Amino acid sequence: MKSESRSINGNGWKQKELCLLILYAIAFYAFIIRRSLQLSRDHYTKLYGLRSGWLFPPRPFPNDVSDAQWKNFRANLPILTIVFAFFTLLANTLRACFDLKARGMSIVWLLISLIYLSYLHGACIIFILSIGSVNFLLVKIFARTKFFPFVVWTFNIFFLICNRVYEGYSFSAFGQQWGYLDNFRGTFRWHICFNFVVLRMISFGYDYHWAHRDSHFDQEKHIQRCHICKSGKTCYQVLQEGNTHTVNFSFITYLSFLVYAPLYIAGPIISFKAFASQLDLPQNHYSIRDVSWYGLRWVFSLSLMELMTHLFYYNAFAVSGSWKLLSPMDIFIIGYGVINFMWLKFLLIWRYFRFWSLLSGIEVPENMPKCVNNCHNLEGFWKNWHASFNKWIVRYMYIPLGGSRRKLLNVWVIFTFVAIWHDLEWKLLSWAWLTCLFFVPEMVVKSAANAFKAEGALGEFVFREFSAAAGAFTITCLMVANLVGYVIGPSGINWLISRFLTKEGLPVMGFMLVSFYVGTKLMFHIQDVK
Repeated sequence: MKSESRSINGNGWKQKELCLLILYAIAFYAFIIRRSLQLSRDHYTKLYGLRSGWLFPPRPFPNDVSDAQWKNFRANLPILTIVFAFFTLLANTLRACFDLKARGMSIVWLLISLIYLSYLHGACIIFILSIGSVNFLLVKIFARTKFFPFVVWTFNIFFLICNRVYEGYSFSAFGQQWGYLDNFRGTFRWHICFNFVVLRMISFGYDYHWAHRDSHFDQEKHIQRCHICKSGKTCYQVLQEGNTHTVNFSFITYLSFLVYAPLYIAGPIISFKAFASQLDLPQNHYSIRDVSWYGLRWVFSLSLMELMTHLFYYNAFAVSGSWKLLSPMDIFIIGYGVINFMWLKFLLIWRYFRFWSLLSGIEVPENMPKCVNNCHNLEGFWKNWHASFNKWIVRYMYIPLGGSRRKLLNVWVIFTFVAIWHDLEWKLLSWAWLTCLFFVPEMVVKSAANAFKAEGALGEFVFREFSAAAGAFTITCLMVANLVGYVIGPSGINWLISRFLTKEGLPVMGFMLVSFYVGTKLMFHIQDVK
C-alpha cells in the first residue's frame, strides 16, 4: 500500500512539474522568437546574403540565403525534382517490364547515374571511375589477407586528402595533350562529392572482406525480436547483416553503388550489402502510402524553412560577423538559432534524396530521426545527427577498432577522421577535438551512473536532478563545439569565453543553463511517455 501511495504521489508531482516545465518552455520560445524578430529587423541592412523574398506581400521580407549549401540546393530544387522524377520512373518501369533483378538493375542505375555525373562533373568523371576501379582491384587482391584494413584505409585516406590539397587535379598536370579536358569540368566540383564515394568504397571493401568469414548475425533470433520483420517486412538490419551468399560483389554492382544517383550528392549513407540486396528485391518496409506521407512531411518542413529564413536571419548574422557586436544574450540567441537552422537545412537536404531513393526501391537510414532540441547527451546527439554516417562509423570503424573496450581512445580516432572527411580545416579539427574532450567526462559519468542504483523516491529524485544538470552542461558544450567548428573557428574560443565571463554575460550563462536544464527535464518526460 505504501509503495502504491508513493507511486501515486510521485506521478502527481511529475504532472505538476511537467506543467511548470511547459510554461517555462512557452515563455522561453516566446522570448527567443520576439527577440530574434527584433534583431533581424534592426540589423538586416548590415547583413550579407539577404535577397528579395516572396513571403508577406506586397512588401515581402528579405530572405536569408547566406548559406551557400542551402542557396544552391534551393535554387536547383525544381530541376532536381524533374530529373529525379524521370530517373525514378524510368528505372521502376524497366524493372517492372523486364522483371530485372540485381544485375539488370545495376546496369540500369549505372547508366542513369553516369548520365547524371556527366552533367555534374563533365570529364572529371574519369577521376572518379579510375580511383574507384583501383580500389576494387585492391579489395579483390587483399580482402583475404591480414593487410586488408591497412591497404583499404591508406588508399582511401590518401585520395581523400590529395583530392582536397590539389582541388580535384588538373588534366594538364598529366600532360599538355589532356589540357583541353579542363574546359569540360561540369557544374559541380567532383572532389567535394567524392567524400561520400570514399565511404562507399570502404563499405564495399569491408563487406567483401567479411563475406569470407562466418557471420555472427542470427537472423532467426532477430526476426523473433524485430517488430518490422514480424509483420512480414524486411528491416534495414536484415538487409545489411543478412545472407551474404545472395549478394553480388561484381564490378558493375560496385560501380552502380558508388555513383547511385539519388544518394550521390549528399547521402544518406548506405552499406554495400544493403544496397545490393535491394537491387534484387526492392524494399518492402515502406508502402507507397508511407512514402507519399513522408514526401508531404518534407513539403511541410520546407515551408517551415521558408518561414524561418524570411523572419530570422541567424545564418546571415554568423556569416557577416555582426553577432560579435551584440550583447551576450543576443549572441546566445543567434548561436541557438544557427544550430536550429543547420538542423533544418540538413534534414531537408537528406530527406529529399532519401525520398527519391525510397521511391526507387532502396531503403536507406534516416539521417535526422530526432529533433535537435530533443538530445541531451553527446552520444545521443551524434546518433541522431547524420545518423547514417554514425551507423557507418560504428560498423566500419568503431567495432573494428575494438568497440566499447577502447571507447576512450576510439572517439579521438573517429572524430579526427570525421573532421578530415568533412574538410581540411583547422576549425573542423578543433571542433572534433573539443567534442572528444566533452565526450570523455560524459563517458566517465555514464559509467558511474550505470553502476549507481537509486534506492527509494529520494534517490531517484536526486539521480534525475543530477542527470538534468549534466544534460544542461552537455547541451552548452555541444553549442560551443558546433559554433567553433562552423562559425567562429578556434581563434574565437577565448573571445567567446571572455564575453560570457563578464558582469553582463554571467546572468546570461545562468539563464542558458536553466533553460537547457528545463529542456532536459522535458526530454525525460518524453522518454517516460515512450
